[in-house]
Amino acid sequence: MKSVYLSALALAVAQLCVGPVIAQTTTQPGQMAQSASTRSHELVPDVKTNLVTFALPAPAQALQGIGRLQIPTDLSTPEATEKAMRSKVPAVVIVHGTGGMDAKGPMYAQALNAAGIATLEIDLWSPRGLAGGWDGRPKHVKETLPDAFGALAYLASLPRIDAQHIGIMGFSWGGVVSMLTADTTYAGQMAPPNLRFAAHMPYYPICFGYNRVPGYPFKDLTGAPIYILTGADDKYDNDATMCDKQVAALPTAMRAQVRVKVYSHAEHGFNNLDQARSYMDPFHYQGRGGLGGSAPNVEAREDSITQTVQFFNQTLK
Repeated sequence: MKSVYLSALALAVAQLCVGPVIAQTTTQPGQMAQSASTRSHELVPDVKTNLVTFALPAPAQALQGIGRLQIPTDLSTPEATEKAMRSKVPAVVIVHGTGGMDAKGPMYAQALNAAGIATLEIDLWSPRGLAGGWDGRPKHVKETLPDAFGALAYLASLPRIDAQHIGIMGFSWGGVVSMLTADTTYAGQMAPPNLRFAAHMPYYPICFGYNRVPGYPFKDLTGAPIYILTGADDKYDNDATMCDKQVAALPTAMRAQVRVKVYSHAEHGFNNLDQARSYMDPFHYQGRGGLGGSAPNVEAREDSITQTVQFFNQTLK
């Protein structure tokens, strides 16, 4: 089902998008819908959804980024819609993990949209013809950083988006993207002039490798707030204190920018909506490789949604 969805998304964008923004549009008027999580029914906001394409900076300028853009919009009356179209809202870029786009992105997008924050969930694999998985992803996360910075530039160009209040969040691979975009090394190379992400929220971003593995810097930060959520039983770090150690190693002035929350009895992918599973990955156990896994933790997942909305409300509004 996942590969079918990705192919459909890529095909829809290729066929329907003209230029950077024209795309198939759907609306979700205020209606009652059950959350993908275990929460009770809650009101879904008015949202305009577009499949969009956008340019990528070097070294990926030959590719074209694609994603799903959702902007909260008051559709109650023509007058309300016209007024909403003249207002600006903050936005968050959502970046998937190794497995590709799945149910997590829409779950967080809905919560953020309900809080008045636009979202752009980007697809890293389809533009590269990749299937995802540990053997179907690029060799280095930095190869996909142009997608994040391209999404930042694209959002900043939209009249409905507040260009100075755009955040980024991501899961696993996307969590690493969220970490690396907070360092000036890549931001200086790929971000538009005078534009940076205003807040970063990495989910289980495999903390052991930063400043140890070449190409994974996390020491000269842009100054934007960072909030890391991870699980105590994550087999990649194999150490519940690893993200805290990473923060402690930062220069004193930068430590205040970063918060870490570790969920007890939670594994990698604690916010997944599918069943627990085991898989091999060469980065498990701090790069020694081996069998690890992902497993949903309902309590941690529900709290993480609350934490996400609170964090971006505080940092982007």
